[in-house]
Amino acid sequence: MDKVIRSASTSAEEILEWAEERKLETCFDRAAKLKPCPIGETGACCRVCHMGPCRLIGKNAEKEAMGVCGATLPTVAARNLARMIAAGTAAHSDHSRDMANTLLAVATGETKDFQIKDAKKLYKVAGILGVEFEGRPVNDVAKDVAEIFLQDFGRQNGELNYCKRAPKKTQERWKKYGVTPRGIDREVVEMMHRTAVGVDHEADHILTQGLRTALADGWGGCMISTDISDILFGTPRPIKAEASFGIFKEDEVNLVVHGHEPTLAEAIVAVASKPEMVEYAKSKGAKGINIGGMCCTANEVLMRHGIPTAGGFTNQELAIMTGLIDALSVDVQCIMPAITEVSKKFHTKIITTSPKAKMYGAVHIEHNEHNPNKTAEEIIRLACDNFPNRKAEGSHITQKYPLIGGFSDEYIEYMLGGRWRASYRPLNDAIMAGRIRGVVGLAGCDNPRVPATGIHKFLVNELIKNDILIVSTGCGSAACASAGYLTPEMALENAGPGLREVCEAVGIPPILHLGACVDNSRILTIATNMAKEGGLSDEIGGMPAVGIAPEWMSEKAIAIGCYFAASGVPVIFGGESPVGASKEVTKIMTEVWMERFKGALHFEPVPEKMLELALKYIDAARDALKLRKYEPGKFGTDRVLMDMAARREIKAAAHTGVGGINES
Repeated sequence: MDKVIRSASTSAEEILEWAEERKLETCFDRAAKLKPCPIGETGACCRVCHMGPCRLIGKNAEKEAMGVCGATLPTVAARNLARMIAAGTAAHSDHSRDMANTLLAVATGETKDFQIKDAKKLYKVAGILGVEFEGRPVNDVAKDVAEIFLQDFGRQNGELNYCKRAPKKTQERWKKYGVTPRGIDREVVEMMHRTAVGVDHEADHILTQGLRTALADGWGGCMISTDISDILFGTPRPIKAEASFGIFKEDEVNLVVHGHEPTLAEAIVAVASKPEMVEYAKSKGAKGINIGGMCCTANEVLMRHGIPTAGGFTNQELAIMTGLIDALSVDVQCIMPAITEVSKKFHTKIITTSPKAKMYGAVHIEHNEHNPNKTAEEIIRLACDNFPNRKAEGSHITQKYPLIGGFSDEYIEYMLGGRWRASYRPLNDAIMAGRIRGVVGLAGCDNPRVPATGIHKFLVNELIKNDILIVSTGCGSAACASAGYLTPEMALENAGPGLREVCEAVGIPPILHLGACVDNSRILTIATNMAKEGGLSDEIGGMPAVGIAPEWMSEKAIAIGCYFAASGVPVIFGGESPVGASKEVTKIMTEVWMERFKGALHFEPVPEKMLELALKYIDAARDALKLRKYEPGKFGTDRVLMDMAARREIKAAAHTGVGGINES
């Protein structure tokens, strides 16, 4: 009998084999035992009232099946998708609201453990919002910015402030089809109301409000959160780090931060380096304190501090099974309640920190937003106190990979043009010349119902071979990092000739790590900057770009996919469609949205077909823009790009007075 591969990560698979020998259950075991409901999986089950649940099945279900109230299959499928959008938007935007309140607390002096780290980013945001900043104290500007952001949550009319950041033509499409978001909370509430029993029954009408809700996430909650994190903690720049289970140290206290909110994690990173905390760890027999990350909190501290990551969603139970984690501090989103059960077999302490989230079997140390360092110190001391309880039992994986992460849209602009000529022009030129065939945003979770991270790895290898530049976020980034793919060497060894030449010239990996899942908003601003630069599409729609979430599992992913589709990006999700039972809803998401917004949402379980569809969309966009036909290694008479060696020669010559180029 062929061996069942549960994870494409060799380290993860090694831990799974170790766990199997000891009869330790993981999400992979539960995924094998708990098969999806075939009716609910395709969106054909309605459970929004107590007359049901109603299952709309049969050969002619699309036209004939009805629930007790008379709701048709397209209505039910559309409502199911719309409620996923609302839930995903609520998750991101509640996180964003907390960030706005933290910014306000810093500005007013209520929180003294954080300061404004990037005043330049604050002034940039203030300019977008129409806040005067010249000659004013930084905290006064921050207070005005925070208050305007908070207004966007409860706004009842008008439109979100950040809608104006989108290209004008994209904004016009939104207004034409009635999807411009008003207030973030208003769109979520209205979506939940419309999908309650007896309200909105026309599939297209339901899904139109779904797009408006999703846009409130992308151009509201996500973008606000990203900008505030940059203002408070610094806008990311490329930084070296490490990934996979080998990041844990046998002779140090290992404390892992897991979840999605960066505030407490930032405090933990800062407090852990204090001499008194290091001495406390030594008093317990450890040589020091090692902070690691998991999921998107990992991405937040990785891209600002170089904190190593143990990986994405499916790695959390496995990380505990290394036997080396003394404490696992969690906040919100994507945290498996099963980790407390696994921790009982080891010595690991699970610590919940959010007032919104508790788990059976966990210690609760609530994050005090006005004094985060105090909370951080309490968590670190608990981890140190637990170090002597560490058992010999554990898989003790040593493998880890280097990575380069932390590419913000601001840094991409700088790295392409330099300090004085920052510009997206080189990227646009490379696409027009055919060196870069197109761009793919790789995002979404990793999922135990497939060989976890396997589809990510397959697509990454095939896409960069085809000269596709990849920008990645969230667990998509973690999948690439844990495979050793986030290095410049990846381009030299695997990329097509055009992409390899660009990566060598700029000195970057072919996969740019942009941060956490809320940082998908960075992809929106990158696409907007490319449109404004000219030479390609004058809106986000029509760009040779595609979004892919190969192994998604969260409702947040659906919200993200829909705000990209409404912004003009074709999006491909892996796995079976959650609305596949309805041909009408499927047509709306693929054909109708493409006609209106130049974006679409597809579901495709076969990785090879996902790749084929992505390349088809990119080549069709190139044809529509009348760009040079993509041919590997053929760039016409375009100039040859300098690699890093040539750049260093020029820089050396400039320092010695030879030649006239002074590289910035």
